[in-house]
Amino acid sequence: MAAKGGNQKTRKANSNLTKTGKTRLGPLTITQLTDLLEKASRGVIKAKIANRIRIMKLRKGYVAPVIEEEVIVEEVIEVVV
Repeated sequence: MAAKGGNQKTRKANSNLTKTGKTRLGPLTITQLTDLLEKASRGVIKAKIANRIRIMKLRKGYVAPVIEEEVIVEEVIEVVV
């Protein structure tokens, strides 16, 4: 009988990676996914990441971040004669 665990490779356990070294998309936030989408080079990977972003935005409870833009209001003075 073989020894238990004798054939296992020595690798550190990481919950964000699969056993083959691919990144798990589930626990990532939308900002992390968009950064990963920009860095991805293969079309298949980009499609998976874009699909995950779409699913997360459709889920109940997602609130889009508010982007504050500086609004310049010009005052118009009308001269009444």
